[in-house]
Amino acid sequence: MSDLNKLGLADARDALRKGDVTSVELTEACLKAIDDADALNAFVHKTPEIALERAKAADERIKGGDAPSMCGLPIGIKDLFCTKGVPSQAASKILDGFRPEYESTVSQQLADAGAVMLGKLNMDEFAMGSSNETSVYGNAVSPWRRGNDDAQLTPGGSSGGSASAVSADLCLAATGTDTGGSIRQPAAFVGITGIKPTYGRCSRWGIVAFASSLDQAGPMTKNVRDAAIMLETMCGHDAKDSTSAELAVPNFEAMLTGDIKGNKIGIPKEYRMDGMPAEIEKLWADGAAMLKDAGAEIVDISLPHTKYALPAYYVIAPAEASSNLARYDGVRYGRRAQLAQGDGITEMYEKTRAEGFGHEVQRRVMVGTYVLSAGFYDAYYNRARRVRTLIKKDFENVFAAGVDAILTPATPSAAFGLGEMTEADPVQMYLNDVFTVTVNLAGLPGVSVPAGLDAQGLPLGLQLIGRPWEEGDLLNTAYALENAAGFVAKPGKWW
Repeated sequence: MSDLNKLGLADARDALRKGDVTSVELTEACLKAIDDADALNAFVHKTPEIALERAKAADERIKGGDAPSMCGLPIGIKDLFCTKGVPSQAASKILDGFRPEYESTVSQQLADAGAVMLGKLNMDEFAMGSSNETSVYGNAVSPWRRGNDDAQLTPGGSSGGSASAVSADLCLAATGTDTGGSIRQPAAFVGITGIKPTYGRCSRWGIVAFASSLDQAGPMTKNVRDAAIMLETMCGHDAKDSTSAELAVPNFEAMLTGDIKGNKIGIPKEYRMDGMPAEIEKLWADGAAMLKDAGAEIVDISLPHTKYALPAYYVIAPAEASSNLARYDGVRYGRRAQLAQGDGITEMYEKTRAEGFGHEVQRRVMVGTYVLSAGFYDAYYNRARRVRTLIKKDFENVFAAGVDAILTPATPSAAFGLGEMTEADPVQMYLNDVFTVTVNLAGLPGVSVPAGLDAQGLPLGLQLIGRPWEEGDLLNTAYALENAAGFVAKPGKWW
């Protein structure tokens, strides 16, 4: 078999079980693709020795007939996940040289299932960004191009390296994290599938924290079936994470029937934004028509507090970030700056954080500290928390009325060029999350499915939002949408 790195998880798993290919062969194909794709800057810490060692062990396990679905499958791990003995920097200078003596629960579960780690993937610093332009490693680059234009495009953020690597077939799948859309937005930008599960479905232990009440890990894969396979391995209760839900993990793949007859799909009127591009509007309408043709009932719904979601998110997330990042002070954690003679503890804190944190992280820490300060705590933070409760109640009301899933656009546009937003107001960049942040605020599962191309040949995605803990049903609806959309486009290789 040629082009082994182009296989998805399900096809590779089946080939491994049949003996048509070995994990070592799959892994070597991916390692070669990674080395040939340095221009994408997706993999920032390559681990070929670990990969081949795990691949050999996986081949033995498969021969023994006791191999889980993920066994022998080469994947990438976002740099936010701590991996034992391997640099885990969260794309920040302040964690330069950090090699954990422990493994995150999610990456450990994948390793225990026999998955092969190819290396660590680029991302926005501390997961703060929508374009992967805040990384200490430099920009991750999308494998896609606009028509005949040579301009480099963003793969989205913060999981930009994961998105780029999966889309460019450098790995079969990758882990991502999603605080306000950081799995779903990059997945939409590069034409892959990404699911953020219900908050608490995957353990957060060993994942460098951004905003603890919003962060959630999930898979980024080449199709919906692969997402179901990988998500099952990533999920499960973890006693080390107090927010981890003690719930049984279903066989998500077995729930992919594609039968959605009689399901109610809600179309929220509040997501029809002023100035929404006609292409996004058409994609959304086409998606609704596809689900209707598959037997679903399309109903108009209202989520009245949606307009407050972005402001609430950009109060709560920075507030939690300022608290989580306070530990990086050069004393307890983090790389310490060089000090001049006579510098005291205050100068050490100032220089360490000024050197170690990039501008976006500094901006969010300052915003977060401001909204948590004595004079503004009630005016901003407590008010945002109350708004969050109202947003969650909106979804509860809709689901209580019998809606099974909600269909929205995933992003307000296709991928933009790297550097094109540099001079823009930061709020313009934050608007990339306009369709995704409500899902995190409400703790719901959401999945992005590629559904079409824009006029310049770039991928566009649709988002489905599901009931809490019902990822299986959500993935089945996504499977029906995927089958109807028939998206098969791939980026032309230029790197």
